Amino acid sequence: MRRLPREELEHFLVQAWMIWNQRNAVIHGGQLKEPGWLNRRAAEFLDEYRKAQVTLMATNVPAGSCVWRAPPSEEYKMNFDAAVFSDPQCSGFGAIIRNLNCEVMAGMSAKGPYVHSSKEAEFMACRRAVEFSRDAGFSRLIIEGECLNVMRALSDPKENRSLLGHNYDDIKFHIFQLG
Repeated sequence: MRRLPREELEHFLVQAWMIWNQRNAVIHGGQLKEPGWLNRRAAEFLDEYRKAQVTLMATNVPAGSCVWRAPPSEEYKMNFDAAVFSDPQCSGFGAIIRNLNCEVMAGMSAKGPYVHSSKEAEFMACRRAVEFSRDAGFSRLIIEGECLNVMRALSDPKENRSLLGHNYDDIKFHIFQLG
């Protein structure tokens, strides 16, 4: 392991993992893949991983730099969030509604189905939070969530043609009913 350069060692480890996965797939009824495919897929997988590491670099945010801001006096602010759990396979959603004094007016948490991405979980949390706020009788809300993609999709007036696009339209309809 010390003889190989880092990139070659990483490629070797991904290849070993691909071979182990292939072995398990065959044992459980899957088809044997051509060895050249496994090698190409290992290289693609490692390349995807490296690109994601660059894209997902987090910057250090000094403590206290992200400050909750109160809504105007005639409105409420709803924050929502989601979590994905692998064991047990499920998701969780939460929302909290506060007034201009930061007092909690309502809150909810719910267990949801297992999802395959944090974006999907955030979307489902948003939908559940909007339904909750409507059912609780809040009509003037500022909605905040952590997933930039979800928040952009909700604020974009254009039709969303993504996989979840029709669902965003449904949330927008519920939001329109609030106001």
